[in-house]
Amino acid sequence: MNIKNENYELIENRRIEDLHSDACLLRHKKSGARIALLSNDDENKVFYIGFRTTPHDSTGVAHIMEHTVLCGSRKYPVKDPFVELAKGSLNTFLNAMTYPDKTVYPVASCNDKDFKNLMDVYLDAVFYPNIYKEKKIFMQEGWHYELSKDAPLTINGVVYNEMKGAFSSPDDVLSRSILNSLYPDNTYAFESGGDPDDIPDLTYEDYLDFHRTFYHPSNSMIYLYGNMDMEERLDYLDKEYLSAFDVINVDSAIGFQKPFDKSLDIVKEYPITSEDSEENNTYLSYNVAIGDVLDRKKYIAFQILDDALSGTPGAPLKKALIEAGIGTEIMSIYDNGVLQPYYSIAAKNADLSQKEEFISIIENELKRLVKEGIEKNALKSSLNIQEFKYREADFGMYPKGLMYGLNMLDSWNYDEKRPFIHIERNETYRSLREKIDTDYFEKLIEEFILNNPHKAIVSVVPKKGLQNERDEALAAKLSEKLDSLSEEEKERIIKETADLKAYQEEEDSPEALKCLPRLTRDDIKKEAEPFINEAFENNGIKYLFHDIETNGVSYIKLLFPIDCIDEKEIFALNILSGVLGLMDTDEHDYASLFYEVGLRTGGIVPGLALFTSYKDNKDVKFYFSVIGKTFFKDEENVFDLVREMILGTKLDDKKRLLEILKEKKSTLEADMMSAGHSTAELRLASEFLKNAFIEENMHGISFYRSLCEIIDNYESKADELISKMEDLRKKIFTKDKLFIDYTGSKERLESIKKYADTFKDKLNEGAYEKKEIGFTPYKTNEAFMTSGQVQFVCRGGNYRDKGLKYNGALFLLRTILSYGYLWNNVRVKGGAYGCMNGFTLDGECYFVSYRDPKLKETIDIFDNVKEYIKSFDADEEEMTKYLIGAISSKDRPLTPSIKGSRSLGAYVTGKTFEDEQRERDELINADAKAIRDLYVFVEAALGDNRLCVIGNEKMVKENSDLFDITEMLI
Repeated sequence: MNIKNENYELIENRRIEDLHSDACLLRHKKSGARIALLSNDDENKVFYIGFRTTPHDSTGVAHIMEHTVLCGSRKYPVKDPFVELAKGSLNTFLNAMTYPDKTVYPVASCNDKDFKNLMDVYLDAVFYPNIYKEKKIFMQEGWHYELSKDAPLTINGVVYNEMKGAFSSPDDVLSRSILNSLYPDNTYAFESGGDPDDIPDLTYEDYLDFHRTFYHPSNSMIYLYGNMDMEERLDYLDKEYLSAFDVINVDSAIGFQKPFDKSLDIVKEYPITSEDSEENNTYLSYNVAIGDVLDRKKYIAFQILDDALSGTPGAPLKKALIEAGIGTEIMSIYDNGVLQPYYSIAAKNADLSQKEEFISIIENELKRLVKEGIEKNALKSSLNIQEFKYREADFGMYPKGLMYGLNMLDSWNYDEKRPFIHIERNETYRSLREKIDTDYFEKLIEEFILNNPHKAIVSVVPKKGLQNERDEALAAKLSEKLDSLSEEEKERIIKETADLKAYQEEEDSPEALKCLPRLTRDDIKKEAEPFINEAFENNGIKYLFHDIETNGVSYIKLLFPIDCIDEKEIFALNILSGVLGLMDTDEHDYASLFYEVGLRTGGIVPGLALFTSYKDNKDVKFYFSVIGKTFFKDEENVFDLVREMILGTKLDDKKRLLEILKEKKSTLEADMMSAGHSTAELRLASEFLKNAFIEENMHGISFYRSLCEIIDNYESKADELISKMEDLRKKIFTKDKLFIDYTGSKERLESIKKYADTFKDKLNEGAYEKKEIGFTPYKTNEAFMTSGQVQFVCRGGNYRDKGLKYNGALFLLRTILSYGYLWNNVRVKGGAYGCMNGFTLDGECYFVSYRDPKLKETIDIFDNVKEYIKSFDADEEEMTKYLIGAISSKDRPLTPSIKGSRSLGAYVTGKTFEDEQRERDELINADAKAIRDLYVFVEAALGDNRLCVIGNEKMVKENSDLFDITEMLI
């Protein structure tokens, strides 16, 4: 890359062949800003600006700053430019993130004009935010006292409520305590997100000082990726922003933690409900600091070692702990996103009395591995999978340029001259492959784990009534605060409360809104994205082929229609899908099988797939799906290993089956707590949609209840479960059912067909009696209580049952509600961290809040959505903005595997390209009247008054009159 701009000092300039990119590292001479460029032919362009932010307390100042700089700036004086951009941008990514030692503001777009607009809004936001002019921004997003006449003093704020939710999760308490305990003498000793107990200690002046200190170009890292004129962007950065600043010395360095002389023993508490058991509900963790993140070889080697020791089924540390009865789920992580990485292994659902045994088993097993050697296939398998993912570069809906850029921060944040060392990996993989047959990995265990005193044993123990203690302590503190206030001070807080609400109610002026850069309808593609399907039969096997460029990767789905079960068999079917690949087979023990998958493929995932007919939402197609991926010419390995899994798994291993069930229960408990919005929405939809009913019985509260019953009565129920799984395997994996979906190269089709024929010959014979999964809609307003401090409130219903048909304009309404009515009322005024809504093709309409301090007030907001829609009005400019925001989420670049899955979904559900184009036309052509006419969908869906809430035990009980049933979630 030939950079000629004399305002920049060239530090490094070279080709990174691994990423097909030209890389350049620069320093802006006047301001000291550091800039890294990755130039290539990727149209999904990425920009970020990041700052090393090193808080010295747990008031959450870095987190609050991340929220607030995006609330208006010098050039863009609207109250929430972030939301305005989300409404009216073709972005493929738009967010901001706070880490323990850095804050990052990334954007991405395929549209050149949009990309430049996004860059400018973000740069103006971080360097010239309105936070100095308007204290209410800090109050709204951070924290503030609320007071009205004859009411108690309370605290509210978006970040405050978000972190109340985070501090309710024992998993979050554990991870936070590990970081704090290993590095007590530097910035990692503090919670950058904010501890709810400490957030109210943050003053407005200290908050502003944080911005003055850290948000300067001399402390910044600026990243540009993709196909763009880099010279033009550098010139823009210099003239519009960087040239206005002079180099200063920013004291943001992270001190290297002095190694411990001996390990620490830390015990923390987390709240449980009055009905939860304290027995076998403790987290035990063994944590060790691992050197320096700038060692590029150890950076990858310890990821491989983590997998080999504890991160895979049958890994020795995991197996030893489970067999000793210590915990039901073993979790491990090598966290290399901090200056001094750490390795952690934790047992969930253990007991504090087992701590010494927990430590002894880990250290004895590690000593054994050092002496006898680590299983070589375990190391090779992990390295292969990592290398496959690196070459595949499939990050789902996240732009790969974004993921490369964030990965760069693992070195750049600690050495300004070395941003590229962790994204250039092929040589490191080659070197580590050569070391597998040596004692390199065993020596890592010996030096950095066994003989390393820089350890912390962190236990997180449950305590009944802890949340009540905290609530009472806070109430007493606030009552004491209120009593200490003079009448004049009380009047000031009352006025500030009213002024903030007035500020939140106030709309941006037309003049302010016009300052924001806009796209036009000409920037929108009118044509829908086509489906790429070629269906054919060969030797009695149905195929669906997607001719898509995949960069040498074959994506294979082996599908078996499930038409031979009833609703009583859903549980056993789900367990069957969950144990394949995790139990011994006729040819391998389960650990060796996992290694074989890693050595011979890019991964194999058994599962279940639901598809609802486009024309009839009661017609649900159900498939057993096994998804495999591999490089071209290795496809036979996928078929061979899938055959071994589905036909050769030894389902009668009761001991191993119970281990899997207990681990599944533990994982599900964490998921239901952390994603309560999804749990509540699925539970509610299961009352009126057949597909949601099935899904909820596979992954929701109903499944969890059935799982608990099996585990609690395992001796009497295990044989029946195994027998059902054996029966299901015979009925489902038959020759007549096989349906193959393939995304890849046409040149590979003949080989795919040959391998499929061999695979089919091994399948079961016979056709089985067809059955129907019974489903009868019902209605029960439910609340599930937790020890958490926040709520997840869901209202919803079915509009198709009221005779309404999906209209593409509903997708536009979703955007209007998300960034308008719901955002303003549930998040901005209510203080919830988030709020979602949706209108699905099968007839579901839902509204759900996330980490919400309110309950009844949120229900009232949802109930008023209809009236908001009926009175909705917007001019052409505003409608265009909403339209662009809606289209941006539809038109994000898709990876090859997602393109294939999208086309498969259309084929199975019967959705045609004409249907897709009609929906897009309805979306693009919708005007304000068309939106107002959609109120009938909300009226129809909410007319049945359905409600599901997951929330704080005390809050639910105070509102028990809203529910037919209240019970504990876990």
